Amino acid sequence: MNPRLLILPFAALLWCGCTSEPNETSGPLPLQTYRVVNAYPHDPLAYCQGLIYHEGQLVESTGQYGQSSVRQVDLVTGTVITKRALDPRLFGEGITLHDGELFQLTWKAGVAHVLDPETLKMKRQVKYQGDGWGITSNGSQLITSNGTDTLTFRDPDTFKEIRTIQIHDGDVVFDFINELEWIDGEIWANVWKREYIVRINPKNGQLNGWVDMRGLYDSNDNPHPDSVLNGIAWDKETNRIFVTGKLWPTLFEVEVLDVVEPSAK
Repeated sequence: MNPRLLILPFAALLWCGCTSEPNETSGPLPLQTYRVVNAYPHDPLAYCQGLIYHEGQLVESTGQYGQSSVRQVDLVTGTVITKRALDPRLFGEGITLHDGELFQLTWKAGVAHVLDPETLKMKRQVKYQGDGWGITSNGSQLITSNGTDTLTFRDPDTFKEIRTIQIHDGDVVFDFINELEWIDGEIWANVWKREYIVRINPKNGQLNGWVDMRGLYDSNDNPHPDSVLNGIAWDKETNRIFVTGKLWPTLFEVEVLDVVEPSAK
């Protein structure tokens, strides 16, 4: 039997694109929601592929052939401070900071750029097999996604594979894992074209929970089919979480909240 068919009620809602509201889940995974703390301007032409918070600013990777870049962005105003355009033959993907170096993936080229986070100048390149989607760091290793149900842990110096984990909840596996962020010992991930964030146990790939981000941005404001939730950044010092999307005009600081179930009567 295909394990993808063994979907829990809430997971089925997530992957089938149903429009009804997820209330209670019969599974053990906690469902969380959010509160908007602040809203900031975001370049509406930025096809956000990766987002990090670094020394009071945002660093963003953008995609699309001929438009891909890595940029330092003022959090409050959304102003692009410094920008480095990629070769037009490259499609920019996820970005992360590790041990004083900035890593930016590309989609199909099989190459990651290693940059100086202050100047965005190229330091070196590393190669890998397959697609590049999202990337984050746990402090000792890099973790990458490729749009499947698998995350790969890599050596930061060589980019060679150390181990992999499959994203799952019991027998149910989940793919289209996209942009990644390491938050307080967990891997948080966007799911391609879904208004949810999944929280992943880095030891074994088991889902620790879901964050329901529906209603954050009205997709009717931008009819582009790729104008979807993508981009998670964590300010470790103040525990602030920032999220945005591809081609969104706004970046949001959010507080993640536990869902309070109605009292039994």
